Amino acid sequence: MFAVLLVCVAVFSIPAWSLHHGRNDAPIIGILSQESSRVPPNQTSYIAASYVKINQTLEEYTCLFNSLNGVIFPGGSSNLITSGYARSAKIIYQLAIEANSRGDYFPIWGTCLGFEELTYLTSGKLLLSLTDTRGVTLPVVFTDDPKQSRMFGDFPPELLSAMAAEPVSAHVHKWSVTSETFRNSSELSKFYRVLSVNTDGKNDFVSSMEAYNYPIYGTLWHPEKNSFEWTRDYIPHSPNAIKTTFFMADFFVNEARKSLHTFANETEESNALIYNYTPFRSAPGGSVFEQVYYFP
Repeated sequence: MFAVLLVCVAVFSIPAWSLHHGRNDAPIIGILSQESSRVPPNQTSYIAASYVKINQTLEEYTCLFNSLNGVIFPGGSSNLITSGYARSAKIIYQLAIEANSRGDYFPIWGTCLGFEELTYLTSGKLLLSLTDTRGVTLPVVFTDDPKQSRMFGDFPPELLSAMAAEPVSAHVHKWSVTSETFRNSSELSKFYRVLSVNTDGKNDFVSSMEAYNYPIYGTLWHPEKNSFEWTRDYIPHSPNAIKTTFFMADFFVNEARKSLHTFANETEESNALIYNYTPFRSAPGGSVFEQVYYFP
């Protein structure tokens, strides 16, 4: 079983081949899927539909990378070192670092497991600690003025105030990078700016970050769940929680618009899109995900 990279049209995009004055108005974002033993027969991997191939050679990864405008490392439970998810993430991360270093803009977003994977890829170490955060909703405790960050810079001030006061961020993880561990890691503290922290009552941990010099972003919480997942009571659906989802999505799509990568032709692009697959509704009371895509 191997992780695959699934390609989907980013939300808010318009028809392909739309480049305007150095801006890509039809960005295409890749999403890493992950292997699992709990999939239907003849299937090997999945992604949650709320996020909307790759046991391949480096050359094939590179070709796909040059066709995409950004990649999301989603949440899940894959091994951060040995899984297909981890192998794919490492290749894409390295390609993104190289591309951005030569002025070829390419953003990466990590959510939950993806956040954890980014900390491993950047530091080369597993720096995680157990926290009591498996199914809790918390405010976003900003470390500084969020308007000074790229991630939150275009958010309405009233929404930022609500995010800091209301439980709008769903945490579904048992591992975290504590604030102390982050400070003590020169690799992490030099590469990422901490945007928010949270606590489980005993341990403070980093919950949002962005790289200083690269368009690489991570949230340990799940912005996508607020609007698209209804299977758990702790997922927030308040008006401000929904607004948080869409402003986070809008931010990353706008980052992807800065990438001018394209598929070689319209046929290759069409064959790669998520629209070629059908999401499956999860059984009531079963999966934490509302809908899931499965892949052979």
